[in-house]
Amino acid sequence: MLDSQKTERIAVTQYIGILTAGGDSPGLNAAIRAVGKAGMSAYKMQIIGFRDGFRGLMENRTVTLDSAALSGILTIGGTILGTSRDKPQKMPVGSKTMDMTDVMVETYHKHHLDALVCLGGGGTQKNAYHLMKHGLNIITLPKTIDNDVAMTDITFGYDTALTIATEAIDRLHSTAHSHHRIIVVEVMGHNAGWLALGAGIAGGADVILIPEIPYSVDKVAASIRQRVRDGRAFSIVAVSEGAVPLDSSEDILPAKSGKKNKAKSGTEPLTNTQKLTQQLEVLTGLESRVTILGHVQRGGIPTAADRLLATRLGAACADYIHEGIFGVMIAVRGETTEPVPLDQVVGKRKTVPLNHPWIHTARNLGINLGD
Repeated sequence: MLDSQKTERIAVTQYIGILTAGGDSPGLNAAIRAVGKAGMSAYKMQIIGFRDGFRGLMENRTVTLDSAALSGILTIGGTILGTSRDKPQKMPVGSKTMDMTDVMVETYHKHHLDALVCLGGGGTQKNAYHLMKHGLNIITLPKTIDNDVAMTDITFGYDTALTIATEAIDRLHSTAHSHHRIIVVEVMGHNAGWLALGAGIAGGADVILIPEIPYSVDKVAASIRQRVRDGRAFSIVAVSEGAVPLDSSEDILPAKSGKKNKAKSGTEPLTNTQKLTQQLEVLTGLESRVTILGHVQRGGIPTAADRLLATRLGAACADYIHEGIFGVMIAVRGETTEPVPLDQVVGKRKTVPLNHPWIHTARNLGINLGD
């Protein structure tokens, strides 16, 4: 009886839409491919993609994701669908910002969709939840290089960015050592320190500064001066772009530096990382240089780990859609997946716990965390 019911269910064609939103991230194409291939192969689903995130859903710009469209995209970085940061309820239209939710709902029904799959980070989860509350069958996959989406062990994109940041730190060791310099490496991560912490430990950084632990410039400088006394006249400082000084007074360069708190252009104010680099040069007497990795961390070919993770999540997505499970994000739980209601994900962020094993490891290794 159960087998016959399953056969009957598979025979009913389901129409699935997919979009990618927010920042691009390694593994997006692998996830798109997995949703499409698993959906078509196991459940005879028909898949369409919406270009450029929620804007494409609003403008009804689609592409058919058949076998030909999905072929050869597993290793490609970015997203074949394009992406944007536009929000359904705050969509720039001409010179105005408008709520285009109703238009998106209309597009969804125009294509007779049974589900809309949204691939993205925290902002995408929030926007997808907004559409869910307007009656759409929504299912999301967690992607972001920052690894800060709540309720999942890990996000796809993180491993690739971690690998790139680690390799950058590896390469900077030689110039730091050769020139007896402090090299400050800024890693992405506005609100969570997963990238800087992981890459700093894996790359052998001497100082790691993350948003979760406000730092004291004086303590960082003291640890570097101690390294000099111990015969190590160079240091690598891995810092999250969102790391902040403990005391706002430390945001100002010491008066004896004779340097104005402006970037070299003379117009743009210095970032916290640039200020930190100048302060460390003054406080330690060592030549200091800053390297900002920026968007290179989320470009290029995804690692095998990210391809595998994105593929697992995409294939699981097809299963959940077939089972009629909607209004959820597919979370990673070890080697399995779990559908987590979107209302448990939205508005939350996974930051580094102060008792996390990586924090303990860093301290045991003698890495200065700024406190």
